[in-house]
Amino acid sequence: MSSDEASIFSTFLFCLLMFVFSPREIEARKLEAQMCSSSCGDVKNISYPFGLKGDPAACAYGSCSFPSTSLSPPRLGFRYSFDYNLNSYAYYVNCSSNIVDQAYVKVPCLSNNQSNVYVYVDYDVITTISYFPDSCAFISKVPVVRNRSVDKLSYEDLRKSLESGFDLTWLDWISWSPLMMPRYCIYNAGVVATIICYPYLIRFPLDVPIIGRFILAPIVFLVFLIQKYRKSLERVDNVEKFLHNQQSWMPKRYSYPEIIAMTNHFTHKLGQGGFGSVYKGQLHTGGLIAVKVLKNSKFSAEEFINEVSTIGRIHHVNVVQLLGFCSEGSKRALVYEYMPNGSLDRHIFPKESRGQSFSWERLQEVALGTARGIEYLHNGCDVCILHFDIKPHNILLDHNFIPKVSDFGLAKFHPKENDFVSISATRGTVGYIAPELISRNFGTVSCKSDVYGFGMVLLEMAGGRRNSNMHAARSSKAYFPSWVYDQLNKGGDLELRNVTEIESMIARKLCMIGLWCIQVKPADRPSMTKVLEMLEGSIDDLQMPPKPFFSSSRHISGREIESDSSTELLVSESIEECSFNDSYA
Repeated sequence: MSSDEASIFSTFLFCLLMFVFSPREIEARKLEAQMCSSSCGDVKNISYPFGLKGDPAACAYGSCSFPSTSLSPPRLGFRYSFDYNLNSYAYYVNCSSNIVDQAYVKVPCLSNNQSNVYVYVDYDVITTISYFPDSCAFISKVPVVRNRSVDKLSYEDLRKSLESGFDLTWLDWISWSPLMMPRYCIYNAGVVATIICYPYLIRFPLDVPIIGRFILAPIVFLVFLIQKYRKSLERVDNVEKFLHNQQSWMPKRYSYPEIIAMTNHFTHKLGQGGFGSVYKGQLHTGGLIAVKVLKNSKFSAEEFINEVSTIGRIHHVNVVQLLGFCSEGSKRALVYEYMPNGSLDRHIFPKESRGQSFSWERLQEVALGTARGIEYLHNGCDVCILHFDIKPHNILLDHNFIPKVSDFGLAKFHPKENDFVSISATRGTVGYIAPELISRNFGTVSCKSDVYGFGMVLLEMAGGRRNSNMHAARSSKAYFPSWVYDQLNKGGDLELRNVTEIESMIARKLCMIGLWCIQVKPADRPSMTKVLEMLEGSIDDLQMPPKPFFSSSRHISGREIESDSSTELLVSESIEECSFNDSYA
């Protein structure tokens, strides 16, 4: 989980807990229960929606405070109801003349010489104004307990029924706010004092939010976790979908247990580089492989797969082929074809590694093949790939001594709309690093940076020794490129022993091309395409290059490189449209 995601998650959890365990509302409920009265004289168990006058407003609803002479039916009708199967209405009417009807019971205390008040009990609750005699006017209606067992209802029976009261019911878990709830009402003129009201908005009392918090809040939290889990699955699915769509040309994907099995638990180590260790292995088909196990990979799973897909497109006889890869969690590995004859440095520095010395013809073939591989990386791929670490150690030889460029790293592309790309550290190996990779004062980084490294390799191939040799017998030969330039410029030989004229020409040719490649300014160096033409052409077509700045006795030291390695370098896309690769080794 990233820091941003962790911050959002902690904020969400804090707000959720504050919502669920809000002390303010809990205390309000306790205070309400303490302040509301529950009895008044003989009347016990008074509770909402009824209360006593003087109680807090929350104790009773509207006009339901006692003592009260009446309750307004329109205010109660749409909120409360009584069971019509158990209750009836007693209708009071004022008549100008006597009514002879057993259904009408005269009310003595309300009648006099001018008016006769009667009460009529309707058991079917379908009474309308038109039902009463024309001489009678409607006064009011009161709910009474239904009692069909009494055939003839006396006023005394009716009085007792009224004194016993009636059952009033309402939905205890729902209340309405008259301030927040617009409503529309229908008055039915055909039915006595009947008002039907329909609420638009419902407001829940305190009990419902608390219940909702312990039901709804966990559900919301669970949905949050599910969404987060689904996003993580989507990232994995994106990688898998990409692999599925590109499997026709993608290198084979291996599991980490397969990598362990192929390398026999990493028993045969071939070498160690800055990006990981290389182990010898064997496929189940019997083919030999070299497995590079990356350490501390800075690439995410998606980025790693993207870069592998780019490297997987590279198919050239002079470039090491990527056969497969592994990406499981933090485990990253690359599977290459195995090169039985090792690296070039074993053969051009035989005294150092006890390798086999090459003939001049083979040296020329190796130089030509290496140039073709680098030129392919620059111009033959969909994008221009910079190596940044051309050196004998990164030129491998197969069983036929065909050279193959290796360790060109994981492709790292910069946006096409950017003119410059920032490089935070010097890349490459001391002695093969182009000056512009050390300081931008020398120029912009481009494909010419690889040309410089290849030029140094050509000079070492021709001289059969390291370019910088502090143990040379003569101080003038301590820096080989400087000595070679002086020898060629004055028409001297290269002090080669037991060589034919053709072999001497090959040596001079390699040296002249190498000197062209190590020019200080990138603009003065040839492109790899031009280098390839020079290697394939005749020495007679070559001109003597200018004297390189570093052909003097003063050359780049390791201390100078180290002191300026953190200098920010700008790569100009306007010079050559190239993308950049990190070196493995």
